[in-house]
Amino acid sequence: MTTKKYDAIIIGAGIIGNCISYELALKGYRTLNVDKLSGSGFGSTAGSCAIIRLYYSSPEGVALAREGYYYWLDWNRYLNVSDPDGMAFYKNTGAMVFKSKGNHNLVKVKESLDALGVGYIDLSPEDIKNYIPNPDLSSFHPQKRMDDPKFGTPTGKQISGAVYVPESGYVSDPKLSTHNVEMAVRQVGGDFMFNARVIDILKKDGRAGGIALENGTAIHAPVVINVAGPHSYLINRMAGIEDQMNIKTKALRVEVAHVPSPEGLDWENTGIITSDSDTGVYTRPETGNHFLIGSEEPKCDPLEYVDPDNYNTDFTDQIKTQTMREAMRLPDLPIPNSPPGLVDLYDVSDDWYPIYDKSSLPGFYLAIGTSGNQYKNAPVVGSFMAKLVEYCESGNDHDKDPYAYRMKYIDHNLNIGFFSRNREINQDSSFSVIG
Repeated sequence: MTTKKYDAIIIGAGIIGNCISYELALKGYRTLNVDKLSGSGFGSTAGSCAIIRLYYSSPEGVALAREGYYYWLDWNRYLNVSDPDGMAFYKNTGAMVFKSKGNHNLVKVKESLDALGVGYIDLSPEDIKNYIPNPDLSSFHPQKRMDDPKFGTPTGKQISGAVYVPESGYVSDPKLSTHNVEMAVRQVGGDFMFNARVIDILKKDGRAGGIALENGTAIHAPVVINVAGPHSYLINRMAGIEDQMNIKTKALRVEVAHVPSPEGLDWENTGIITSDSDTGVYTRPETGNHFLIGSEEPKCDPLEYVDPDNYNTDFTDQIKTQTMREAMRLPDLPIPNSPPGLVDLYDVSDDWYPIYDKSSLPGFYLAIGTSGNQYKNAPVVGSFMAKLVEYCESGNDHDKDPYAYRMKYIDHNLNIGFFSRNREINQDSSFSVIG
């Protein structure tokens, strides 16, 4: 068995794991990212829709997204690196969120946007026609499955409007953006180890002491950070901490459709992000002049929790269901018999809010439960997780006296205790990818 030593081991080389190692390496930590796959961003990050949006129902959610937004605007300067594979970039589109019974007509969302000074336009139903082509403004809530005889039949008079947030968009290539961060980490002295499966969390003197790999290698470090995405709960079990968390995580299988735009519509260049809780889907423009269509997990749809190492990667009728739901709103949308798209996994917590925290094992930290909506926050998460490690390793008790993170771009202190593993389930959550 070989032995290597680092100051911090980050389990996972997705966008959040790489951003954490970058911020730690900037502070002088000798970091190592370990991933069972063959490169950075090859896991669930690669399947991310990479949407950068600011609308949340809590001020904490808006603050975190608002801070993260500025990192993406300043991406090249933030990383200070030239990636030979190219640099990912942010594309601003704006985002329109439909009012519905399910989101309480966005009352809390608007209050949270107001609290952080995020600009938006309150749209009437008639105004919506200026943002999406030839919409059907009927209400279809509550959503139904395709086998319901009333599927696609309006259930109310008309939706009550929407909110348009102009500062919203998406990142061109989530996997490339993760490779960008890897290059930045390497430039400041961090290491990466790929095709390396963790099988145990080592302990020393009552705290985390490193990791053991499947090939027999032991790697020692006083700090270990679980950023393993859909595999996070398995890593927690190795560390022996899962039963000591009030909020837990699991892997959720999801499908996303890519559907051609209506004829004559240049949606790739003129389209916007939409979030439609009335029909239960979200969209963004996709390469090839397509609509990317994802689910907002309406109550009628079963949630399929899976073994992240053994799950069905084929499409089911869910992908067509999502496409049909979007076609309710946009009747001109073409519907392929077999819509193309992707199947991937979310790392979901019990209330769909992330866990950014220490753990009951000293030296073992958590950046997990990031579902499908934390890609946007990765750079700021990297920053405050690095500072949380410093805070705790300096002898502070984050459970009793939570770390308050002073944001770099906006005038705001964020209580990191909001993301505690021991919080009560947040009943204000949508319990969906919306957060």
